[in-house]
Amino acid sequence: MTQEAVVTKLLPDGMAEVAVRRTTACGGNCGSCESCVFERELKIAAKNSIDAQPGQKVLLKSKSAIIFGAALRVYVLPMLFFLAGYLFAALVGLGETGCIAVSFIFLLAAGAYLVFSQRRKKQKNEINFEIISFL
Repeated sequence: MTQEAVVTKLLPDGMAEVAVRRTTACGGNCGSCESCVFERELKIAAKNSIDAQPGQKVLLKSKSAIIFGAALRVYVLPMLFFLAGYLFAALVGLGETGCIAVSFIFLLAAGAYLVFSQRRKKQKNEINFEIISFL
């Protein structure tokens, strides 16, 4: 997966901070709807293998499998936990209200798992970005 960015500053160990424009599902024309509450620009650290300097436009590369894996964990895992909770409660013999309550408890467990695993992955810096060329 590649993306355009601008180098904002140099970091130690051959890294650089780059500003990446966040894309939106609606096409990115936030001026017309003003419903987007997110920042339009993200600053991330990337491996500076081409010795880019602040102010230069560059092309970033990241491993698509890691990005898609993270999206799968965030969107699919909670739904699977929710359904597993409902199935577990139904197999135990709880009524409809009990099944729904247990499924929400499983959903909260999935959320807690995601929060703690994200904190651990953030320390490991699992998603690696690399500057591959100038624009």
